[in-house]
Amino acid sequence: MPVYAFEGLVPVVDPATFLHPTAVPIGDVVIGPGCYIGPGASLRGDFGRVVVEGNASIQDNCTLHTSSESDCVVGFGCTVGHGSVLHGCRLGRNVLVGMNSVVLDDAEIGEDSLIGALSLVKSDMRAPARSLIAGNPARVVKEIPEDKVFWRMGEDGEYVRLARRSLAGLVECGPLAAMEPGRGRPAGGARAVRFARSK
Repeated sequence: MPVYAFEGLVPVVDPATFLHPTAVPIGDVVIGPGCYIGPGASLRGDFGRVVVEGNASIQDNCTLHTSSESDCVVGFGCTVGHGSVLHGCRLGRNVLVGMNSVVLDDAEIGEDSLIGALSLVKSDMRAPARSLIAGNPARVVKEIPEDKVFWRMGEDGEYVRLARRSLAGLVECGPLAAMEPGRGRPAGGARAVRFARSK
């Protein structure tokens, strides 16, 4: 697992967090308990500090970086969707960042907010709690009613459970040449897929 100290600063990863073997924390990075850090994620604490609070999910190929003036802080229970870039910004508790979004320096996103996929949140943006944010450049579209905040990551959130499942059950292996009869399914509960029969 590639974990790199930088100028004497060693990343801190809580043992109850799953850090995929291809994720790369560098330098001043602090990751709390119950997090899922997915394949290809890069967390670079070389200009400032990257903090990922507990029960957060940093999905595949995300980049978390800082500027020399702004740390990158991901609040408790946040979900950062696949391929997103967070640069020197602050996310409050339970923020959901849609896939392939970019949040730039000194932006501050209030708790329980949702950033739509492919959004560009410009530097210095301030969004209050429960904001629906979308666009390029992104803007606050509306306030989200309290009863519509469905993505909160408590102790039993989907990616918190995936972190525990991955700590217990992820094993590097080689591929099979063909699907075996009676193949099981992941415990996550996705529907079975029917394959077309070859003629």
